Amino acid sequence: MTGPRSVMPPLVGRDDDLDRLVSVVSASPAVVAVEGEAGIGKTRLVTELMAHPLLAGRRVLVGACRQIREPFPLGPLVEAVRGLGEALAGVELSPVAGALRPLLPELTGMLPPRPEPVADRATRRHQVFRGLVEVLGAVGPAILVIEDLHWADEQSVEFLDYLVSVPPSGLSIVLTMRGEEAAPRVRAVTVRLPETVRRAWIALAPLDPPATGTMAAAMLGIDRVSEEFAVHLCQRASGLPLAIQELVALLHARGTLIRHDGGWARRVLSDLDVPAGIRDPVRERVSRLGSAAKAVVEAAAVLQTPFPESLLLSVARLSTADATDGLTEGLASGLLADYRPTTVGFRHVLAAQAVYGGITGPRQRELHARAAEALRELRPMPAGQVAHHLRRAGRLTEWVAAAEIAADQAVALGDDAEAVRLLAEVLRHAPLDTARQGHIAVKLGRAALESLRQDPEVIDLLTAALEHDQPAAVRGELRFALAILYDAFERHDLQRELFAEALADLADRPELKAWAMVGLGIPRSLGVPAAEHQMWLHRALQILPEVANPVVEVFLLGKVAMVLAPMGDPQWRPVTDRIVRCTGGTPRHPREVNAYHSVALDACRAGHHAVAARLLDRAREGAATAQNELLELRIQIALALLDYCQGRWGGLGERVEPLIEAAKSSRNHLDGEVVAGCLALANGDLDRAESRLTRLVRQLERHYAFDVLAIPVAASARLAVARGDLDQFLAGLDRFIALTESSGVWASAVRALPSVLQALVAAGWVDQARLFLIRFARQLRGLDVPLAPAALHHARGFLDAAERRWPAGGRHFLAAAERYESLLCPYEAAQAREQAAMCLFEVGDPRAEEVLRTAMTTFDGLGARWDLERAASIARQWGMSLPARHRGGPRGYGSALSPREREVADLAATGRTNREIAAELFLSPKTVDKHLSAALRKLGLRTRTALARYLRDAVDG
Repeated sequence: MTGPRSVMPPLVGRDDDLDRLVSVVSASPAVVAVEGEAGIGKTRLVTELMAHPLLAGRRVLVGACRQIREPFPLGPLVEAVRGLGEALAGVELSPVAGALRPLLPELTGMLPPRPEPVADRATRRHQVFRGLVEVLGAVGPAILVIEDLHWADEQSVEFLDYLVSVPPSGLSIVLTMRGEEAAPRVRAVTVRLPETVRRAWIALAPLDPPATGTMAAAMLGIDRVSEEFAVHLCQRASGLPLAIQELVALLHARGTLIRHDGGWARRVLSDLDVPAGIRDPVRERVSRLGSAAKAVVEAAAVLQTPFPESLLLSVARLSTADATDGLTEGLASGLLADYRPTTVGFRHVLAAQAVYGGITGPRQRELHARAAEALRELRPMPAGQVAHHLRRAGRLTEWVAAAEIAADQAVALGDDAEAVRLLAEVLRHAPLDTARQGHIAVKLGRAALESLRQDPEVIDLLTAALEHDQPAAVRGELRFALAILYDAFERHDLQRELFAEALADLADRPELKAWAMVGLGIPRSLGVPAAEHQMWLHRALQILPEVANPVVEVFLLGKVAMVLAPMGDPQWRPVTDRIVRCTGGTPRHPREVNAYHSVALDACRAGHHAVAARLLDRAREGAATAQNELLELRIQIALALLDYCQGRWGGLGERVEPLIEAAKSSRNHLDGEVVAGCLALANGDLDRAESRLTRLVRQLERHYAFDVLAIPVAASARLAVARGDLDQFLAGLDRFIALTESSGVWASAVRALPSVLQALVAAGWVDQARLFLIRFARQLRGLDVPLAPAALHHARGFLDAAERRWPAGGRHFLAAAERYESLLCPYEAAQAREQAAMCLFEVGDPRAEEVLRTAMTTFDGLGARWDLERAASIARQWGMSLPARHRGGPRGYGSALSPREREVADLAATGRTNREIAAELFLSPKTVDKHLSAALRKLGLRTRTALARYLRDAVDG
């Protein structure tokens, strides 16, 4: 009896899935996720995709994630592109591609020189990411396939996140994964894609009985099998194509299939009680092998991933003749396959697992020990795999040493997440004495801090290490690491306790001691006096000269200054000057850039606009030099806040929304939300403003973001006054006061003072308003608060107006306006002038009209429609004549294109996408679409192609 006619059965039951996959992939850029359980046929579907005639001519790059992996970052990506030497010959790559030289020695001759080395890991990683994108975009239309993404290392997931956000135009990406085993972050890779990227999520379902019968018949070289057999086979295999393939091969080998009425059927149903799935069929096939082949197959199952024949045979420990025979028979059986010349492994990981499960415990341990010994001889030694095999061999002391070596390699390569995984496994499962446990735990804490991932399990392991009698230095560093890690979980009480306890044990670590003091100086909760925060910050300043690392010194100086500035502590200025001196006025390292950004942001909130502008300008240059997109994003958001505070509102609303979206995964978006919410109010979108501001204030209070809170609180107060709905605002006012007093951020909180006074007097709480003003003014004495004179005059004006002291109120409001203008705060100046005009009208002062007109001109120039309409209402109330005002819609352009419409049309005609146009003009894609639609409508056109032809003809004509 001949066997099934093909090791690779035909693709059955996947026509719709394949058509959809081809359709999406053929229209690059595209991202497709193919999900399904093990054995469902993900790889087979992708194999058919690569052979599809519609994709002929596209380069296919394939990489696979491994369950047993090395501390080698981006392994599947390196595997995918390492063979591109010929494709890159003669291609001119940008200098950033030179960052790939250490990862891809095979391509050294095709890559530019390596860029100047940088110390910061995040920057090095970003350079590598950009280099990979550059190479993927340079090889023409291509399909990148990453298999088994559920096993991906942290950096590969991070890179794919980066890649799918800006995929090269000619690249389609196909990701396969077992959905039930994929972590949320892995699944999230395909969630938020640019609008220009086609996408699909294909979930493969098990085959039904008819499809199962079709597949079995094709394997057996006949037209059909009986319906009874198809149903039975489908049930036993759970509809998994791999299981169907194994079962048919097994049944045929047993001789339990017979011809019946032109088809095939089982002889007797009760004669064959095959368990569902793959395990038993695979093990029975192994049992039919000769002893040499069985030894080879078992060695391959222990190694799990494909390896050179020589290593596989070393683990099997066969004579030369037996090795050749065993390897030949193993390949002929269909269980093993050649992957590359002299590299052998299982066709499917499930089959390897099935064979492995059938090996007895002692035999497993013996084979793992052999594998570890053989792998130790390789250069470079794959320490991660050696550690895996030593652990499975039961040689736990050696495992700990190998795992530590692997973790050190991972850290050296910047793969801190892999180091966390390796060290956490050791702490969980290895029998360690106290000293060794402390040593490993310290390394785990350092890797966890560098990886920027706060895992509760890591916290538990570090806490467990602290329960033993560790040396002071170990105890101090573990407490310090725990304190930093607890920040993500907002356990600020415990964090503070750990920082304080760590100080006594960090005498020989000035950088950590200063850092812990800074941690104690950052206001993060109620109940700790502001004076105590300041005390710790000033103590940190005394220790910082002992810090040997200048980058860490600047980083910590930045944290000190960013807290002192909103407190109004005059020391923030010399600390900032010290940062500038230490960096020569040019931040280069990302931590230095972060210091400039942090200080600038809090300086802006506290009203030091000119200083903020200078620092942000330098920070932007530093972030661009470091090629750090996250820092650039944060700086752009800070610049948006500065532009809002200084009244540079042109296009600001359209610019800030994409920034908020890009920063959603962190707290960096909060200042962008402040800008968006306040602009919504100024534009008169009151419902949207109320919703956004209410949500934002709650979020800021929950995160104890004291220094950010004042601007949205001020806007909320003005909205509550306008709507006469003061109860809810006043009910939450005590919370704002308590947060301000606890944190001492009076310099930034002063922004809310005038609006809070306005709300209090509008509610009839004049006495409370007076007491609040006195209390606030007392706190501001002796502090560096540039906004204080303007805000105090502004607030006193509301108090005078409430008590009908119109001349005094007018003087205070006008004084506030002048001081606001000197600080480049035009919006606040216009609000103060509006109030001044109302007081002046009450006493018949002839200056009233001019003052109100000035305010209205400012509101109009800013685009503050809500304020302009309110001021116009006041003008009409007092009989002022007003020019006709623009009330929205096209400003007199008629059928002609507006300047913005023409700008968008010109860019669209060059082939740019809405997303690209949006980035170039600092608009949102929706706004670009609106302008483009208007342009097409006015010109009577329907497509971009027609638009390009029209504009070209207009130029030629």
